[in-house]
Amino acid sequence: MTGTAATVHPSADLDDDVDLGEGTRVWHLAQIRAGARLGADCNIGRGAYIGPGVVLGDACKVQNYALVYEPAVVGDGVFIGPAVVFTNDEFPRAANPDGTAKGADDWHAVGVTVEDGASIGARAVCIAPVRIGAWSLVAAGAVVTRDVPAHALVAGVPAKRVGWVGRVGRPLTAEDDVWVCPETGERYTEDGDALRLLE
Repeated sequence: MTGTAATVHPSADLDDDVDLGEGTRVWHLAQIRAGARLGADCNIGRGAYIGPGVVLGDACKVQNYALVYEPAVVGDGVFIGPAVVFTNDEFPRAANPDGTAKGADDWHAVGVTVEDGASIGARAVCIAPVRIGAWSLVAAGAVVTRDVPAHALVAGVPAKRVGWVGRVGRPLTAEDDVWVCPETGERYTEDGDALRLLE
């Protein structure tokens, strides 16, 4: 079976060597830079920015005006909400101490890594280098300054774990020694600082 070709709105700005997977849609005024690789069935919203060499897995949704700076690596099924920002500079400066403008050789880019199934709420800021764990949920407006464990629900400035979520994104409830999804009935157990789905 042959998949559907990628769709790019005429107002979008894509460099020549961008790789778009089958069924991926790029909407109005989005910009995707050189060497970026997007998987199948992704949706890139209006005005979103995908930096050079950024990698997105399959079935990702990057909402309007999100800024995904290089060298971010994003897994499958990741939701990046409206106006989310992934930073890439630990010590940002526009100029060197001698007043000369900083160039590409004057800093070392660090990235945000997002594992499969994670969701990042509107206007959240992820301060690189940081890893967002699989199936975790970053609340809208949070500022993530350290790694987020798998299935963690984090909120605040700086973001802290305030609960656990299952694969459908619903907060889990504690029952005896396990965590249970109220929607699916899936059961999880704590595994170090993360959760693990019980088969």
